[in-house]
Amino acid sequence: MARTASNEPRKIRYAVVGAGNIAQVAVLPAFKNAAENSELVAIVSGDAEKRAALGERYGVAELGGYDELEDVLKRARVDAAYIALPNTMHREYTERAAAAGVHVLCEKPMAMTEEDCEAMIRATKDRGVKLMIAYRLHFEEGNLKAVEIARSGELGEVRAFSSLFTHVVRAGDIRTRSEQGGGALFDLGVYCVNAARYLFREEPSEALAVSLRLDARRADDVDETTSAILRFPSGAVAQFTVSQGLASVSSFRIAGTEGELRVEPAFDYSSDIKHYMTVGGKTEEKTFKGRDQFAPELVYFSRCILEDREPEPSGLEGLADVRVMRAIQSSAASGRAEAIPPFQRDQRPGMSQSIKKPPVDPPAPVKAPSPSEQ
Repeated sequence: MARTASNEPRKIRYAVVGAGNIAQVAVLPAFKNAAENSELVAIVSGDAEKRAALGERYGVAELGGYDELEDVLKRARVDAAYIALPNTMHREYTERAAAAGVHVLCEKPMAMTEEDCEAMIRATKDRGVKLMIAYRLHFEEGNLKAVEIARSGELGEVRAFSSLFTHVVRAGDIRTRSEQGGGALFDLGVYCVNAARYLFREEPSEALAVSLRLDARRADDVDETTSAILRFPSGAVAQFTVSQGLASVSSFRIAGTEGELRVEPAFDYSSDIKHYMTVGGKTEEKTFKGRDQFAPELVYFSRCILEDREPEPSGLEGLADVRVMRAIQSSAASGRAEAIPPFQRDQRPGMSQSIKKPPVDPPAPVKAPSPSEQ
């Protein structure tokens, strides 16, 4: 690891860009658990009240609005930016950070279109900075253990994935509006698509989907509920339903020729994660205690920067999911199955990426209510 003149390990200096709910209750508190190689030095937000309150809470002096991004990055000598903005803003702020010579850790989904994803990859590559997409479950033990089980043969040949991920979104939340990249598919479906891909370790070849909008309070001009079926070249099939108008559920199930595994809750970031594995008629349960899932992202990305390594959940991983979700959107609009062109993806998450950090006590957010009513 690189060291400073004082012989202390060098820490990557971060700016958090965006101060919504997830940034306030999860990302900002995570720096305490990532202090081994990561340091919060700047906060960028369009709300002056948020900036002042959060700057005081975390002892951060370098603060600024979105129009001041480049000045803040320069003044704070920022190495990396954590982009925690609405989905439609990811491309612009990734490009701006890259142009300033700053590495980018961007929330998922990466962007709203394949073109935007490709532009983000190109912008960071051209400036020689790293791009990682914030797939926190790529570092979480319970999900990585599910990958290990699927690969082990304990369940036989794993051919089916089924998932339900739902909550009742707060009326007026950004997830209800298309101009900010809302909708159940892009907010929640990205987890299901990503899980199916890393559990099967291949890319889907076809999508068939239906989307519904029944309550304008939960979905102004976006999908309230989407159900999709994905076919994979091996013959495996993934099915999932996501909704921002149904009671809270977070689970997935994989079935093989010899047994099955249910993970519940599967996608939460603050709860224990439980496995229920049944083989030969006998069910075993295992609990993975809830931990901080955001500090591991910071620690891992900082290691990649310090050691000059390509992150596993790179821009290509983000693009892989967006292209599938776009095919799902097309199928839902046309009512027909949509072919998904072949895509090469060699990197996959595995147990070696598991990083354990203790849970955090989320602070009361400043002008950033929870997206969920439940």
